[in-house]
Amino acid sequence: MAIKMKTVVTYRTTAQCPSHSRTEIPVRDLNVVIDEPIERGGTNMGPSPTEAAMTALIACTNVIGHKNAKKLGVDLGTITIDADCKFDRRGVLLEEEIDVPFPAITLTVNCDSPASQDALTQVGVETAKYCAIAKLFEAAGTDLTVNWVKTNT
Repeated sequence: MAIKMKTVVTYRTTAQCPSHSRTEIPVRDLNVVIDEPIERGGTNMGPSPTEAAMTALIACTNVIGHKNAKKLGVDLGTITIDADCKFDRRGVLLEEEIDVPFPAITLTVNCDSPASQDALTQVGVETAKYCAIAKLFEAAGTDLTVNWVKTNT
């Protein structure tokens, strides 16, 4: 008999905040540290909250992209992901409330792959449907563009 996984789960944690800039968040058996750089009064022990959001988008694109590639039978080969993120800092600087702090993000997923460009494009279409972090950015009003590109010929 197959065990059915829950489709909706609840994450719970209690973060420690040892300073104004550093937050330590237990996740599974890990301790994630979010911090500010030294020039902003932090201890540079981890990415800033906004940098963590950006890295989460890149990582989600990688994970969900690979899941979709496997489902579609596409060999992605070796990939790298370039990110170009526009960030309106007026909000975090407390200058004014900003409705869309990340107005535009472009990711380029470079695939050194034996697959065709059409197959990579299809992986991108499917990934856009399921990447939870991409969905968050888009729902917030970010103009998100993700290009899947065959880098070898």
